[in-house]
Amino acid sequence: MSAPRPYPGDVAPDRADAEFWQGCRERRFLVFRCGICGRAVWPAGGCPAHGMAPMAWDPASGLGRLRTWTVVHQRYATSFAGPPPNVALVELDEGPLIHTTVVGADRLRIGMRVRADYDEIAPDVVIPVFRPLDEADDTLGA
Repeated sequence: MSAPRPYPGDVAPDRADAEFWQGCRERRFLVFRCGICGRAVWPAGGCPAHGMAPMAWDPASGLGRLRTWTVVHQRYATSFAGPPPNVALVELDEGPLIHTTVVGADRLRIGMRVRADYDEIAPDVVIPVFRPLDEADDTLGA
């Protein structure tokens, strides 16, 4: 894959996460889940209790809560154009934490509900971003 800007170091596409990135291209959010205890991890790795076997990619809700964020004012690469981006940490309803960006919010707040969306940053290169969830749409209540 070739993208106009670098991927964050812990989410760069590789063979272990290939199915996740394919899911993003299809606008489906996936987590890596333990077949023994059901614990979800992201990115692909082993279950803390049961190691790598058996692990499989599994559809996820794409819902979560914003746990923290920072705004990046320093331009580390010329490919980062536009207003200063936020780098956010979202805790998915399935449990894992994911580094991402929250878009479409006038103001961020800790604990706000968010939903996965997708940003095609280059042909065939789609990354997950998160958007605020309208509280009226949050049927999970979490």
